[in-house]
Amino acid sequence: MIIDWYPGHMKRARAQIIEVLPTIDLVIEVLDARLPASSGNPLLEKLRGNKPCIKVLNKNDLADPTVTKAWVSFFEKQQGVKAIPLEAKDRRDVGLLPKLCRKLVPNKGNKGQKPLRVMIVGIPNVGKSTLINTLAGKKMARVGDKPAITTCPQQIDLRNGILLSDTPGLLWPVMDDQNGACRLAASGAIGDNAFDTTEVSLATIDYLTGRYPALVQQRYKLPKLAETPLAIAEEIGRRRGCLVSGGDVDLHRATELFLRELRAGKLGRISLERPGETAAEAINTSNHEPKI
Repeated sequence: MIIDWYPGHMKRARAQIIEVLPTIDLVIEVLDARLPASSGNPLLEKLRGNKPCIKVLNKNDLADPTVTKAWVSFFEKQQGVKAIPLEAKDRRDVGLLPKLCRKLVPNKGNKGQKPLRVMIVGIPNVGKSTLINTLAGKKMARVGDKPAITTCPQQIDLRNGILLSDTPGLLWPVMDDQNGACRLAASGAIGDNAFDTTEVSLATIDYLTGRYPALVQQRYKLPKLAETPLAIAEEIGRRRGCLVSGGDVDLHRATELFLRELRAGKLGRISLERPGETAAEAINTSNHEPKI
């Protein structure tokens, strides 16, 4: 299975970012705390040059806190980068961002100074629009649970010395790392029509039973884990009533259910990748492609 999802508006978004960046003082990149590497954009690191950057690890409430702590440490070893885990709807968490922006660009954004111009970027469905709305204290950007909600740029005056430039969601044109693409698909960042739900679910089950076996067992009341991801998915289907005539498991329904519950955090706080973890290290078996 090849996952290749690049809506046309994302090409325009890249051009818009290139056009706006020279006027920007600081970049906020919104990442999914469950998969900070795969939800980042390699192009941004090249484009921003020496401009300071805040890596926002959103959906922190869904991620493994120990792994998130390791990611913060990893990012803050990079020049000009600060990292902060938060939940985009939490005003207390988000309220720390303007202070951090002024700390990184101390000559702008305060009373009597020029506005601090901040660009906020992130892949689709990572929570960028929710973060903007929380920062602004009111609904400024469209919010939804489907990828590609934001489709045109806008500038928002936060009325605290900070001007925020929003951009559409951004993914790279060709997702060469299919393991990363699989993680994005599992998280909901890629449109469901662009991948095989069953294959992505089996790869994800494979990973989770190696890293978080107790959470999988507890959620689906499994006395023990079967030997293969396929057998585990079938057992989940039986226990959740995903059956067809004759009592056989409807594997598509079962794996859809699994992905919905994973994305909603119903399995518990789970991270899908760790710092320094290569694609090969993230794999427990070699029975399914792609893998996470």
